[in-house]
Amino acid sequence: MLPECISKTCPSVTVAIPTYNESACIKKLIENFLATNYPNLIEIIVADGGSTDNTQDIVKEISQHNSKVKLVTNPDKIQSAGLNLILAVATGDIIIRADAHSDYADNYVEKCVAALLDSQALNVGGAQRFVAKESFQAGVAIASKSFLGSGGAKYRDPKYTGYADTVYLGCFWREILLEISSNTNNKNHNKILIPNVFDTSQITNQDAELNQKLLKKSSQAIYISSDIKVWYYPRKNWKSLWVQYFKYGRGRYLTSIKHPEGKQLRGKLPFFAISFLILISIIDFSVSRVNLPLQEIYILGLLLPFVESLRINLQLQPIFTQEIWRGNPEQIPPLILRWIYCSIAILTMPLAHFSGYGYQLLRCKITGIVTW
Repeated sequence: MLPECISKTCPSVTVAIPTYNESACIKKLIENFLATNYPNLIEIIVADGGSTDNTQDIVKEISQHNSKVKLVTNPDKIQSAGLNLILAVATGDIIIRADAHSDYADNYVEKCVAALLDSQALNVGGAQRFVAKESFQAGVAIASKSFLGSGGAKYRDPKYTGYADTVYLGCFWREILLEISSNTNNKNHNKILIPNVFDTSQITNQDAELNQKLLKKSSQAIYISSDIKVWYYPRKNWKSLWVQYFKYGRGRYLTSIKHPEGKQLRGKLPFFAISFLILISIIDFSVSRVNLPLQEIYILGLLLPFVESLRINLQLQPIFTQEIWRGNPEQIPPLILRWIYCSIAILTMPLAHFSGYGYQLLRCKITGIVTW
């Protein structure tokens, strides 16, 4: 529980929001954080990566009426650079990272601070609860409830409370983040020394990479609390989902190279599993004496996502409208459409992740450069 405190004794909090073209949701997001009951939220800093819509105008307008809201420009555009820029100018004892594509419980700030204080961890957060407003989104959200869609990640389990290897978003002590940056090459931007805490050499997976740094300081550095509630909206179409998981695969390989001591088996599993299938296919084709049941294996591999999709859809059918669907009540996708989209998502996620992981592995082997 968060101890009774007054504004001067509660840890001060900075909310960090990296953005790019978020005009549709940024106002509501900022206003929701400003409405928190936590007594010592001192600033909300938005790092905008050059939005071409009116995101910056909206933030500037809000800041004119509330001095807690601040806008900084992020010329490097990517999230990690924006978060580093925020960290350079933030003054809060605690940094709470927020994503513009998520919804947050009214007590999100209080619960994050309480978990950080009670757990003695270095980074805390809640489960990544998937919700949807469109049909394809619904399929992806349902897929996240399956082991085939989540890989058994603890931060995908809304009921889990305890220590883990990574967490969605995050709530950190600013001092700890700056300590991590002390041994890295800092960047000077407009006469401001920018710490290199979030890895700017890769576009995705910077959160998992940061958590690997934190785990080096303590085996109980990362903590998930089921009391911290945040809801995430996944990609709206197949192409964007493929690109997202392709980037995840690339980022996962880079993290595994930079932190070889970390287990990270879950992140490597899609690559190992599909590589094994490719290997036995090559063996079966090249060695005449080997007669492997490849046809049966391939058929099983294709059927499994559809069977698992049907199972998880039927399981979630009674609670779909209450826990997942946030769109128009009159446009709830039928069960058969959810089943098809969920099956496609379960197939797409590991294949795209494998492709990105393999691409980055080959790229690094050929160039010798461990970077995006």
